[in-house]
Amino acid sequence: MSVRSALICAAALSLSALPAAAHFQEILPSADVLPEGGKVTLDMLFTHPVEGAPVMEMRRPARVGMVLNGTDTDLSDKIAPHPVPGGAGWQVSADLEDPGAAVFYVKPQPYWEPAERKFIVHYAKVVVDSYASGEGWDALVGLPVEIAPLTRPTGLWTGNLFTGTVLQDGKPVPGATVEVEFVNDGRVDPPNDAFVTQVLKADANGTFSYAMPLAGWWGFAALVEGDAPMTSPEGKPVPVEEGGLIWVKATDMAAKRN
Repeated sequence: MSVRSALICAAALSLSALPAAAHFQEILPSADVLPEGGKVTLDMLFTHPVEGAPVMEMRRPARVGMVLNGTDTDLSDKIAPHPVPGGAGWQVSADLEDPGAAVFYVKPQPYWEPAERKFIVHYAKVVVDSYASGEGWDALVGLPVEIAPLTRPTGLWTGNLFTGTVLQDGKPVPGATVEVEFVNDGRVDPPNDAFVTQVLKADANGTFSYAMPLAGWWGFAALVEGDAPMTSPEGKPVPVEEGGLIWVKATDMAAKRN
């Protein structure tokens, strides 16, 4: 059992009686940069990254795709189950044979959150740069809610400032709420709940910034209310929380050895 799987098991037991917290749709690649191109595998999970659990029910994604060099490729037929302790996960792989930054994304099916009496639909994406090209990283997928990166989201050092703009239907969202969490592998024990989810407000242009203080994967979730309600399991109209997520990896800077 991996370190993260063990943490998920332990966290699921300790958090089972707690109220709902920040949900994050993960889409995490095996690498953010492929210096020589090649295969990349992406894991998809709907969970609380810092706490490691609970793992929410994630049905087979409605669509998984890749935008590369102006082409949107549907990878949905390559989705495979990838269960983890406590819940269902999914996985997809792709071969990046040409240079360029591939923007992978997932459109999940709506998740019913009974504790909050609403549906949650979080559209998530991550950039993988093939051959460390440094090109195409700012390409937009065209998701209903999406974060447009103003900082290149690959090849970032720990402590770098990540900046992005929140878009809804392609337009900036002034004052949008952005939640931030990192994938905790057991290195950090938050002092209390206030440290689990960082919360930002975008400015009047929908732009936000955050400096990543720890190496690893960081998720930025821009949250807005959907335009139309959905019908709850009880047959009543309920609100929809739509999220636009981007995942960014920070890497520690190592001193050169003489």
